[in-house]
Amino acid sequence: MGRITASRETLKPDPRYKSILASKFINYLMQDGKKTTAQEVFYNAMDELKKRVPDEEPIDVFTQAVENIKPHIEVRSKRVGGAAYQVPMQVNRTRQQALAIRWILMAVREKKGRPAHLKLADELFAGYNREGTAYTRRENVHRMADANRAFAHFAW
Repeated sequence: MGRITASRETLKPDPRYKSILASKFINYLMQDGKKTTAQEVFYNAMDELKKRVPDEEPIDVFTQAVENIKPHIEVRSKRVGGAAYQVPMQVNRTRQQALAIRWILMAVREKKGRPAHLKLADELFAGYNREGTAYTRRENVHRMADANRAFAHFAW
């Protein structure tokens, strides 16, 4: 736990927007080492976002969507005296980002029947507007943490 992956130091910004977050997202999106395909899907989604929100830069919409989906608190299982409690705990920044990206891609991948860049654009636009599958997942995590606030004293 707490190990630092090489990607944190060696990650280069993406070629179009010079954004580290976009580069990280493309790496998460990539399957079977096909980075060019992942970049194509991401940049086509950005072009689609530009059409939907013409007055904003698409990278700003993307960044705001990820920011809106990041969870601030989550429940973690903790064994105390033979019982397992769901204890609400703060989420550190790197895990927040990883969870947000993972949830966006899970939402995209479970939708079927449309090109990936359109599904990704839909989910990012929904996240920007504080709605959609990934945002709902975040709300559920926050709701669970709120419901288990009574066990917060076990967080040490």
